[in-house]
Amino acid sequence: MLGYAFIGGLLPSFIWLYFLLKEDARHPEPKALIALTFVAGMVAVPLALPLETYARTHLQDNFSILTAWALIEEMLKYTMAAVFILWRNAVDEASDYVIYMITVALGFASAENMLFLITPLSHGNFAGGFFTDDVRFLGSTLLHVIASASIGFALAFSTRYRPVGRVVTAALGLILAISLHTAFNELIITSGASTTLAAFFLVWIVAVILFAAFEVLKYFQYRNP
Repeated sequence: MLGYAFIGGLLPSFIWLYFLLKEDARHPEPKALIALTFVAGMVAVPLALPLETYARTHLQDNFSILTAWALIEEMLKYTMAAVFILWRNAVDEASDYVIYMITVALGFASAENMLFLITPLSHGNFAGGFFTDDVRFLGSTLLHVIASASIGFALAFSTRYRPVGRVVTAALGLILAISLHTAFNELIITSGASTTLAAFFLVWIVAVILFAAFEVLKYFQYRNP
């Protein structure tokens, strides 16, 4: 059961990671550093669990709890990237910030997916586990991607700013990430199944915008090879 949960948790993230690395095939990142970034994202999940439990225990209304959960997860993903990855010499192009922030998000999503799969699989509900994996591939995993990508873009487009400007821009990116994460959780968890399509629509619309922005970023970066 744990093996199936492990594989099922990794598979959606690996699929998204494959497409991400294909987009960066012109200037590929070191595979070891990508792997380290992915693992760092996975490690953030057990760090988030006690903090989220504390928030659920001490906050009263659902919106505050969901906002706190989004804040915890986005801060931890960014912190793991900042501590272990973003200061390295390999992060030498503006688009690298987006790539590594998305990679740490995929690592986080994979570990989170494993936890969501354990319950249905432990009861022998493989169909339920398969459905959960599909839904999280299209929704929650992509949510983590676009949320962390927001921070990556903030860092990428502010590479020539002064330090104070970079801090302000990174803070704005973090606020956007938390807002997107909270809005998705609010639609999925609080409002119920009737707004699930709206949540998925939100995620995919933002994803299309961010993927287009990534192409623009690469164009200006590589236009003078």
